[in-house]
Amino acid sequence: QVQLVESGGGSVQAGGSLRLSCAASGYTYSIHCMGWFRQAPGKEREGVASIDMDDNIRYADSVKGRFTVSQDNSKTILSLQMNSLKPEDTAMYYCAATYLECGAYWAAESTFRYWGQGTQVTVSS
Repeated sequence: QVQLVESGGGSVQAGGSLRLSCAASGYTYSIHCMGWFRQAPGKEREGVASIDMDDNIRYADSVKGRFTVSQDNSKTILSLQMNSLKPEDTAMYYCAATYLECGAYWAAESTFRYWGQGTQVTVSS
């Protein structure tokens, strides 16, 4: 079992920045890939970014150039630096982890077995 706890959400004006963190605990040494997803009201959950244990990184087109995903050396702290935030970035953000390789399916919910409770990000215009 893996437990994931997100932190760092909040409210910010358009153009501002926020940094999300996700702390993983439990059976973490077999985690192969971690990711960030988000879900806005009335919309489906979508993949935002992922990073695997070989530091292969993928981003959704909507956040490329604005968001940066990273992990610490222990591979148990996942971060998402979000710059130039837009109102359309408003959503609940979730951290996710999997023992599987992400690969081409990094943005699919079904790839990830473990999920955090989420942290709210609100961007006002």
